[in-house]
Amino acid sequence: MVSDAADAMARTTVLLADDHLLLGVGLTALLEATSDLIVVGHAVDGVQAVDMADRLRPHVILMDLSMPTMDGVEATRLIHASLPDIRILVLTSFSDSTRVRDALRAGAIGYLLKDCDPATLVASIRAAARGHSPLDPRVAGNLLPTHPAASQGPQLSPREREVLALVCEGLPNKQIARRLGIAEHTVKIHLGNAFRRIGVSDRTSAALWVREHPDGDPPSPVRPEGF
Repeated sequence: MVSDAADAMARTTVLLADDHLLLGVGLTALLEATSDLIVVGHAVDGVQAVDMADRLRPHVILMDLSMPTMDGVEATRLIHASLPDIRILVLTSFSDSTRVRDALRAGAIGYLLKDCDPATLVASIRAAARGHSPLDPRVAGNLLPTHPAASQGPQLSPREREVLALVCEGLPNKQIARRLGIAEHTVKIHLGNAFRRIGVSDRTSAALWVREHPDGDPPSPVRPEGF
C-alpha cells in the first residue's frame, strides 16, 4: 500500500480537456501505458476543465481549443490566472497563427497538433512537466517575428543574452535572478528590453527566436554578480 502511494506521487498527473470521449479513451490508454504518467480526469468542456483543474491540481493539462460552453483559450486563461504552476499543453487540430498566439498568451506552455506522433506527445508532456515549451514544428514558424528589426539581427547586451539563455531552459524570473545574482526586478527589465529588440511578446516566442538564431546564441551564464 505504501509502495503504491509512493509510486502515484512520483508519477506526472495529467488532466485531459477535450469534448471527444473516444479520443480521451485513446489518450488515457497511451499515457497510462507509460511508467511515469497517469490520467487523473477528463473534462469535456472548458467550464469542467477549470473546475477539475482546481479540484485535482494536475501537473499537466492537455487542452483542446474547440470545446462547448467555454473554449480552450478562455479555460487556459482562467486556470493559468489562478493556478500558474499547472502546465497547460494545447492539443488541437488548429494550426493558424491567431489561435496559436491566443493560446500561448492565455498561459499555455506548449502547442501540439492532434496528428502528432504518439511518442512525440508523451515526450512533450514530460517536457511540459519540467517547465519546457514543446511546440509542433508546423506551428513554430507562426511565432517567429516577421518585422525587419528582428531579421536584421538585434543588438542584445551580454546580460540580455544570459537572461534569454535561461529562459530557454524554462527557468522562471525568480530562478534566473538567483542564478545570475541579480534582483528579480532587474530580470524583468532585461527581458522587456530583449523582447522589444527581437520583436516578441512572450517567453515561448523568445525561446523559439533564440533556437532559430544560432549565430546569435546567448552565451552560457557567467558567475553571479551584483547589480
